[in-house]
Amino acid sequence: MTPTISYAYAIARDADGLLEKALSGVPGVAEAPVNLVRVGHNDDVVDDVVVAVSPVPERDFQEAALRAHLEDLDWLESVARAHHRVIDALAARTAVLPLRLATVYLDDERVRLMLRARHEAFADRLTDLAAQVEWGVKIYVEAAAEAERPAGPPTDAGLSPGRAYLSHRRAQRHAREDAYRDAGQAAERVEAAARAYAVDRVQHRPQQGELARGPGENVINDAYLVPLQQAEDFRADVMQAAEGLPGVRVEVTGPWAPYSFATLTEAEPLKRATP
Repeated sequence: MTPTISYAYAIARDADGLLEKALSGVPGVAEAPVNLVRVGHNDDVVDDVVVAVSPVPERDFQEAALRAHLEDLDWLESVARAHHRVIDALAARTAVLPLRLATVYLDDERVRLMLRARHEAFADRLTDLAAQVEWGVKIYVEAAAEAERPAGPPTDAGLSPGRAYLSHRRAQRHAREDAYRDAGQAAERVEAAARAYAVDRVQHRPQQGELARGPGENVINDAYLVPLQQAEDFRADVMQAAEGLPGVRVEVTGPWAPYSFATLTEAEPLKRATP
């Protein structure tokens, strides 16, 4: 029998006791069934805060193996899809604190001990995040911004090839500078529109390389926490805020479980299991 360890997806509130039933048809990492870990009977603890977990092969999540797997994009995508599938199923029914990808423990008992130690902090944060959703807002400076601007009169007629080239490069530079200026204006407008709805904001590092999908350079990568009942109004107003600025693209994604707002700053990071 293959040795297993416990993969933890999220902390959640199971107020009606039906959460495990809702997860019965949702496969976790490695297609494993998902179950809930509880603190257990304790007069000092209301047992409605749970951790969603599933067994995963120990060999795949030991430190050395995990480092190797993180270089395997197919494996990583499979784990990420399963991770988010479970969290989405939870978030459709209750408040959720998503955990980081590949958070594992030696066994369910270690998960239970962690939950017992931090139960009050988890319960408070779940209360804070109840009926809140996350929206992602990215602003891009389009790579071809200069092509979107009205063309002025030709300035290189009669110039030598070298001077014509320099003139063209200067025009491109000016167009790019204009696009960055417009991106700054878009950021101000978007932030003002978002502030009317959002109760919290996290500024992530702009995405680069393979993470930056689509055309243009990502210059703003923010997450906003918004009351569920105002989610669609938030999206519409943010999208409208940057209209009319050439060379700038605003992308709004969501609503998501509050991934960016789940971290408890006063708590130690969860540790992966060691061999």
